[in-house]
Amino acid sequence: MTTWIISDLHLSAQRPAVTQAFLHWLDTVVSQANALYILGDFFEVWVGDDLLQDAEYGRAFLPVVQALRALSAQGIQLYFMHGNRDFLIGDAFAQACGLTLLQDPARLQMAGKSILLSHGDALCTDDVAYQQFRQQVRSPAWQHAFLSQPLAARIAFAQQARSQSAQNKASQSMQIMDVNGEAVNQLIHDNHYPDVLLHGHTHRPAIHPLLVDQHACEHWVLGDWHDTAVVARLDAAEMRLVTLSLDA
Repeated sequence: MTTWIISDLHLSAQRPAVTQAFLHWLDTVVSQANALYILGDFFEVWVGDDLLQDAEYGRAFLPVVQALRALSAQGIQLYFMHGNRDFLIGDAFAQACGLTLLQDPARLQMAGKSILLSHGDALCTDDVAYQQFRQQVRSPAWQHAFLSQPLAARIAFAQQARSQSAQNKASQSMQIMDVNGEAVNQLIHDNHYPDVLLHGHTHRPAIHPLLVDQHACEHWVLGDWHDTAVVARLDAAEMRLVTLSLDA
């Protein structure tokens, strides 16, 4: 049986072609699989699970929820890990889709390998300002206060934050926005040297061989969903990166 691991779809009403490509992939490919892992940034932005109940903002996401729920009803195991865009996804969304929420990092044993899964943003430690922001918005107190605001106010805040983030990225070096090598090694060390560390977030798909404390391992990076998507496919015999075409 096959397991798929994906990340960084950035689904939004402004990118309907990506949503349609994802729904088609779920129907034709994932429906024949055993499990699907989504490693964050599933949505471009998520300001609370009540978004699904809003007629104006939630309707674009309902087909995705319905498709995932149908797969779950078939017995396909669905897992979700928060990203930096959708860290406010909660139990209500997970239950609506039939998803199991994962902590970051999480461990998977398959294809004869011990695999450590992460979204990847916590590894970008050179971006000090982002790490400070990440620590703030992941706190229960901040999230409670934010979710207590009206939906329209939360959406306006998210739009402003995304605009500011785009401006910051334009002025930052590519190195700052990539994962830090020491942070990668430390995560591997702290998690008892898995065979593979696999994450998304940076949109730089690759497989990097590593040697951490004399332990050989591999560092796998998934791609985002744009014209193509780079995802991981695992079965009992092998693990590999696969490039999907998102053309209609």
